[in-house]
Amino acid sequence: MTNTGRKRRFYKPGSNFYYQKEVFSLDKRTAFILWFDQLGIEDVPLVGGKNASLGEMYRMLTPKGVKIPNGFAVTAYAYAYLLEHAGIKDKIRDVLKDLNTSDMENLAERGHKVRQLIRSAEFPPELKSQILAAYRDLCGSYNRDRRDVDVAVRSSATAEDLPDASFAGQQETYLNIKGDQQIIDACKKCFASLFTNRAISYRVDKGFDHFSIGLSIGIQKMVRSDLASSGVMFSIDTESGFKEAVLVTSAYGLGENVVQGAVNPDEYYVFKTTLKMGFKPIITKKVGEKSLRMIYDVQGSKGTTKNVSVPEDERRHFALNDEEVLTLARWACIIEDHYSAKAGHFKPMDMEWAKDGQSGQLFIVQARPETVVSKKDLTKIEEYTLKEKGKVLAVGRSVGQKIGQGTAHVIRSVKDIGLFRKGEVLVTEMTDPDWEPIMKIASAIVTNRGGRTCHAAIISRELGIPCIVGTNDGTQTIKDGELVTVSCAEGDEGHVYQGQMKYDVKRTDLSTLPQLKTQIMMNVGNPEEAFELSFLPNEGVGLAREEFIINSYIKAHPIALIEYAKQSPEIKKQIDEISFGYDDKTLFFIDKLAQGVATIAAAFYPKKVILRFSDFKTNEYANLLGGQAYEPKEENPMIGWRGASRYYKDGYKAGFGLECKAIKKVRDEMGLTNLELMIPICRTVSEGRKVLAEMEKYGLKRGENGLKVNVMCEVPSNCILADQFLQIFDGFSIGSNDLTQFTLACDRDSQLVADIYDERNDAVKTLIRQAIQTANRMNKYIGICGQAPSDYPEFAQFLVEAGIHSLSLNPDSIVRTRLAIAETEKKLFR
Repeated sequence: MTNTGRKRRFYKPGSNFYYQKEVFSLDKRTAFILWFDQLGIEDVPLVGGKNASLGEMYRMLTPKGVKIPNGFAVTAYAYAYLLEHAGIKDKIRDVLKDLNTSDMENLAERGHKVRQLIRSAEFPPELKSQILAAYRDLCGSYNRDRRDVDVAVRSSATAEDLPDASFAGQQETYLNIKGDQQIIDACKKCFASLFTNRAISYRVDKGFDHFSIGLSIGIQKMVRSDLASSGVMFSIDTESGFKEAVLVTSAYGLGENVVQGAVNPDEYYVFKTTLKMGFKPIITKKVGEKSLRMIYDVQGSKGTTKNVSVPEDERRHFALNDEEVLTLARWACIIEDHYSAKAGHFKPMDMEWAKDGQSGQLFIVQARPETVVSKKDLTKIEEYTLKEKGKVLAVGRSVGQKIGQGTAHVIRSVKDIGLFRKGEVLVTEMTDPDWEPIMKIASAIVTNRGGRTCHAAIISRELGIPCIVGTNDGTQTIKDGELVTVSCAEGDEGHVYQGQMKYDVKRTDLSTLPQLKTQIMMNVGNPEEAFELSFLPNEGVGLAREEFIINSYIKAHPIALIEYAKQSPEIKKQIDEISFGYDDKTLFFIDKLAQGVATIAAAFYPKKVILRFSDFKTNEYANLLGGQAYEPKEENPMIGWRGASRYYKDGYKAGFGLECKAIKKVRDEMGLTNLELMIPICRTVSEGRKVLAEMEKYGLKRGENGLKVNVMCEVPSNCILADQFLQIFDGFSIGSNDLTQFTLACDRDSQLVADIYDERNDAVKTLIRQAIQTANRMNKYIGICGQAPSDYPEFAQFLVEAGIHSLSLNPDSIVRTRLAIAETEKKLFR
């Protein structure tokens, strides 16, 4: 083959020189080399998914501020040309004619023979010369003297990222490649990696002919993330399918550790809707272990990399600052919007990013469509519920919401995967694509390492099996051969239980549920469940609680954080342990509370989310770290110093100030103005005024920036003087639990009077009806967030008949209560 081409001059941004680049005038389909600025997404058949996407972004998104390192593609035609001219195509067919992917030994033997054929093939001189000429031009774009630059050499299969099959990760990537010989060697390895064991197996499973898929190679300037950080991000929540969140993960060093799951990375969620409005909505930040850093092996002669340990103190800091997280999230939105517009429908993206430690700049180095959770049918939900619990063997991050069971099979090396049997639970250090032949037959997967964007997590989502990653010690605490239950149905934290625990699966088709006049809202306390819960039919959140966030994420008494310097050495040590990275411990409280609240507000945006300020009782506050020193001993905390009374009194009002600062951050900095507030246990109207005055000191003034402040209707005085309370508040939310307690004078925590406690008592219902009538007369919001409507469908029917605006229910009773209310509304409104 002969190529006649022409030269054109390219300017390197930020420099004062031009470099030459060969541009061949032949048809793209018969070109060996195509540069990124010659490629678009329509070129997948020529250069594969990775390279086509890089070209698309380099041409179209660089002008929009997204930074892409320059490079070129060795085309799939070059791969076919190599096979043809080396005379090995028929030999490959012959090796694969008796392939059996169910036989691990057969698969490994066939794969090895094919790879050897390709690696041993001599590159045609015309192909080799063009690859090296293009590499030299790339060197010239970065170095005036055209000296060797370090590059990433990535495989890009022509069937990558199809709607019904993701070939991502099936082939190899080589980092820190420099010089002519290393370039050619890496290209040979990439071409051969089209026939790795996992790639062969995957094609057979998906029904692809081995020769219907070609392989292109991307040669791209390395980003020196070995000196900084890198990671993966998705423009959709990978667990729930929530579309309005960007998930960013980060770790130190080169990105292969995050992709492969060799480290537990940092995680950040950014809310896309208000990000695009100019706000800074980082709604979740979780520091990961990040125990390893992949760096250049400067002593290696073959352009290799190596892992080194990260010092303990450095692991406890985030690998990115907030502005960098926001920049990446903005780029994720730009990339997603571009591909969605091109496709004509919503197209979430899976991206890899890297930070250059020399320049401090961020770059996108790969982008592909997300192909698993975006195909989820959100109208049909499966709810897995564990009916019993046993001994916990391991704890990690949940992937999905399912439960799986089976015999644990601990495998420490990929060479032993041939011993794995269908239906077993795979327990291992981490997985990479070599493990895929057995992952697809596992009932569940448990790994020591990795985050929610690692290989094990991605493949388990695609396969629809439960997976727990990042257990750290699962291979030690789970015995080979014992029966286990792997539960991802208990929120963000997944548990491996000893034995086979009983569980239920409930399936609901949401599209069949009736429409109602009465608003059905939800009670939500755990931010980690918010995205998933948002898909249930709802009109927002009638009760978001601070208590879970404070107990689970903050764990310390707010006054103990304010007076950190006064704490004992032991208390200081414990506070430091939970608040590492924060010199200012009050900022730790504000940030963690703000992030938890913001996650719930974002999940249901733009529907209203009513947040109740903290309603711990004195004994509960005392149980927080450092709390014993600040809480009085009360004989009956249930009717003691709780709710509104704490907010303006010296013993706690500084702590309430931290709560206010957190809420202001959510509304003003993150833009989540759908967040409304609610005051609990407000015994008198004058007390309500004192709380409102205290809030104003921190910039939370009722009516400003659309802020609505409601009050719990849970003390008989609220119902009796409803008109007076509603003159200073925007609405009522009935707390039937406490209202019953105070009306019937029975402690709801006491078993001795449990038989008297009943929300359906006529006295309680009379007070509720009175509050509803007053609110309706004054045109004020009136809802209920107590337990009664969730427990008793007939109580929900009573509320509808009384004219309540909304019922805020526990999530597990939404469907049942909705059906009961539909029957009531038929009678009332026919």
